[in-house]
Amino acid sequence: MTQMTAMFVMFVLYGLLPAAGLYLGYRGIKKVTAPKMLEYKAMPQLGYIPEKSLPVDVKTALDQINTKGEKLRVMYGDTNNDGKIDDKDTVNETYIMIQNLMDRHVPQAVADYRRLHDLDVADSALADTTKIKHSNVTGKEALLDVLKTINTQFDDLLNASYHQDGQKLLATNRYLQKRFDNPASNTEFRKPDINASSNANNNASSDVNIQAIESPTGENVSAKDIKL
Repeated sequence: MTQMTAMFVMFVLYGLLPAAGLYLGYRGIKKVTAPKMLEYKAMPQLGYIPEKSLPVDVKTALDQINTKGEKLRVMYGDTNNDGKIDDKDTVNETYIMIQNLMDRHVPQAVADYRRLHDLDVADSALADTTKIKHSNVTGKEALLDVLKTINTQFDDLLNASYHQDGQKLLATNRYLQKRFDNPASNTEFRKPDINASSNANNNASSDVNIQAIESPTGENVSAKDIKL
């Protein structure tokens, strides 16, 4: 082993590996001790907020809004029913309203509450106990009122979508029943022509009458002379 190779091995063993171990250990400890952040698929803007910084009832209301909002985004955003929301879908006012509520109004309301909560360092429960001036609610109650209003609006949209889709199913069922229970109204069956059959029988009788039938005696006898 040359001197350069030995120096390189020493650098890796006593320099690079210990430094990498210290770095990975620091990252692991930081990840374990870091506060858990909010994770909402429909409202990623809240991802910077620690879960412990919000009361339980506020987080419950946010969970409900996130679940309902995600469903409504698909209902009103995926207009061509291809399973994804993209440029091929038609944007309507309801979808824009839902997006604005989840992207702007909810995060803004939560941010306002957290500012109220952090105003007095000595009393961190200020926003939960002190009434807002010229009102009868605290900061926490005001936030819950905002979230309740959005939750109610989302419930109304879900109910409207349910009844709208239900009416479509009923209309489809009525159409199919009408089509398959009364096939004669949609498909014309050809009825036998009585006059044509009668004419054919007359023609056949005429043909028989004009034909000569050979009698056992060898004489040609007309069919009209035969008595039945």
